[in-house]
Amino acid sequence: MTDTLNLNGRDLFWPPADELTEAVERIRASLGDWPPSHVTWRICLTAPDDVNGGDLIVLADAHAATEPGQHGDDSNAERIARWQTQGAGVIEAFDNRATLHLGGVRYSLEGHLAEDWIAALAAFLDCGFEPHNALTLALAWRDGDERDHTGEDAWPVDLARFPRVTGLPDAPAQPFARCPEQLGLYAVLPTADWVGRVVELGVKTVQLRLKRAEPALLNSEIAHCVAAGREHDAQVFINDHWQAAVEAGAYGVHLGQEDLTTANLSAIAAAGVRLGLSTHGYYELLTALHFRPSYVAFGALFPTTTKVMPTAPQGLHRLARFVRLLQGKVPLVAIGGIDLQALPRVLETGVGSAAVVRAITEATDPAAAVSALQQAFQR
Repeated sequence: MTDTLNLNGRDLFWPPADELTEAVERIRASLGDWPPSHVTWRICLTAPDDVNGGDLIVLADAHAATEPGQHGDDSNAERIARWQTQGAGVIEAFDNRATLHLGGVRYSLEGHLAEDWIAALAAFLDCGFEPHNALTLALAWRDGDERDHTGEDAWPVDLARFPRVTGLPDAPAQPFARCPEQLGLYAVLPTADWVGRVVELGVKTVQLRLKRAEPALLNSEIAHCVAAGREHDAQVFINDHWQAAVEAGAYGVHLGQEDLTTANLSAIAAAGVRLGLSTHGYYELLTALHFRPSYVAFGALFPTTTKVMPTAPQGLHRLARFVRLLQGKVPLVAIGGIDLQALPRVLETGVGSAAVVRAITEATDPAAAVSALQQAFQR
């Protein structure tokens, strides 16, 4: 690993800031090798006259962030809205709070704002992270981390140093029931028939992902899955349909981030039903951890055709950092495009579970496919 990384010639800041650029080079060089970013962001320390789509405008003073600014008598909200319509993002950062406004979405964090947080933000953006995830990592950064790290790199992997997401509803008073730390092979399946076949083959963690069905059919499918799980001592999760899952006595429910504001999480917890939550990055991870789930899923690792993903493939680099961050905290499931060929590389990261879909359902011989996938966990 090099001690410095030359970013000269890159339009990192507006106005140009040599000292900040040097700090970015030091920090970025300590973060390890990452695939090059596909988006070049420019961090604007003052609002430019001509706002570009790749600009992140930083308002780092409480007075400046709440009073009309240099562009006429617009209020702060009006300026932020206008800049967003021009494709820019806006970061309000003061009093150890940072709020990113981007694409009409507000990302609010509370944590430690290091002196080098802006340089750290630029470094994480250069590693390819989306602005809301780069900002989350920047708030986990501490001045001097690039010099003081003792591991293979200076990547933030101490969960206690990460910020918290603000504005979330309260977590259920009763924590969700725990899952085993190592969930192993996790089969995500489209029908109760598939669930029955796979648990008969010895898979102990399965999920029914049946997005649309008439209520009578849905309830029948869930009931058959729950019965198959009990017969074969398997852990059956139901995707999305939490009410039907609770009524049927399912082992667990799996929800997406979009479900957190609509599902009755307290009712799920009170029923003793486990909760798995999808995450696609650091900001969503912190959101998920706020609710103390039974496990979190991270992906999609690789390109997948089973559903439309809101983010680009995460890859093994990011998974490995999630494993280090969450070790001993909550079970982690890797998901998305994982097949038998990729599974050994996934497990090398130390993750305790990997979810598969097509590796089973599209296999010529599902029984042989399950056997081979199970063996990969035993090596």
